[in-house]
Amino acid sequence: MIDLSTEAARRRSGVLRADVTDDDALRSLDARMLWSALIEPGDGVAGALIAAYGPRAALEIAVGARELPSVRSDDIREGRRRWMARVDEATTAVARARAAGVMPLTPEDESWPRRLDDLGVHAPVCLWWRGSAEVLRLPRSVALVGARASTAYGEHVTAELAAGLAGRGAVVVSGAAYGIDAVGHRNALLAEGPTVAWLAGGVDRPYPAGNRHLIERIVGEGGAVVAEVPCGASPTKWRFLARNRLIAASSVATVVVEAGWRSGSLNTAGHAAQLGRPLGAVPGPVTSAASAGCHRLLREYGAQCVTGVDDVLELMGSLDDSRASDAREVAAVSSTDPADRLIAALNATAPRGVAELSQRTGLRADEVSAALGLLALEGRVAEGPKGWRRASR
Repeated sequence: MIDLSTEAARRRSGVLRADVTDDDALRSLDARMLWSALIEPGDGVAGALIAAYGPRAALEIAVGARELPSVRSDDIREGRRRWMARVDEATTAVARARAAGVMPLTPEDESWPRRLDDLGVHAPVCLWWRGSAEVLRLPRSVALVGARASTAYGEHVTAELAAGLAGRGAVVVSGAAYGIDAVGHRNALLAEGPTVAWLAGGVDRPYPAGNRHLIERIVGEGGAVVAEVPCGASPTKWRFLARNRLIAASSVATVVVEAGWRSGSLNTAGHAAQLGRPLGAVPGPVTSAASAGCHRLLREYGAQCVTGVDDVLELMGSLDDSRASDAREVAAVSSTDPADRLIAALNATAPRGVAELSQRTGLRADEVSAALGLLALEGRVAEGPKGWRRASR
């Protein structure tokens, strides 16, 4: 069981944030740090509980130290089963962060990127960062995203956009992946501008490993590397999808430079659209499959055509703050398909039960069962006497 005493909060939080001395602020920071390890990104039940009771009281409800509220009690009971399965992870998160020199950031801090608040109950409860937290709240930031399997054309356009935007004082935001992401970060640094990399796993384990040097450069050259999951967390498939909402939400505008028909970058674009953020796409050769997703955004989703830096600056200036605020209620992780989470969590040889899958994916047990039923009908999973496994195709 998690020790929720003030002294325990001081031991856990104080070692990372000596600047927090007020007991109430310390307990709030401590609770948010623990919450970040207990839940999967975008957990709306936890988000609503924290919004209603505050992080400390919500944590006491979650671990059974405070009476369960009657409102949404069934959801909270189901949440407890998921959250309590991760208590051991929560109690070791601070030690991992301390060893890696990683700091927590919460909505109570001045450096908190306020645009994330537009995610409502699906906003992060805590961020973990390396580098400069100040860059996170700079007003002019733009997401440059695109395919990992990028072409020479896509990389050339990305390099020009990133360097040009950085030279004009904009922060380039992306996900540190191979391809378009890496080119954007690298050329922002070459232009001596700050850049922000959002990771799907813990910031103490740079991913992909081949971009470790780039990630360290971002940290050392005035940028920031950030995650909502604590140190030690692995970058699973659904966490990449959930991470995409943070790239979109933290940016004034999102530009997809190059993307295939089913590229993960379209997921980021979808979050930007849900949030009411301006969305741009770079056209490519009509014969290039690597640009099919961008053409789809231009044709079907009202993305603005981007051919140069001036187009992006115009896009960034078109943000209507009231429209973004009105979009808070519709911004959700609903585009993160439960089926994708389950397929990623299943193994082709080692069967897993509903309870274990619920813990691994952050889904409720009834959501797991319902999704497994649909996947079984599609022939993508199979049930045996010891549980479910991924079907061989």
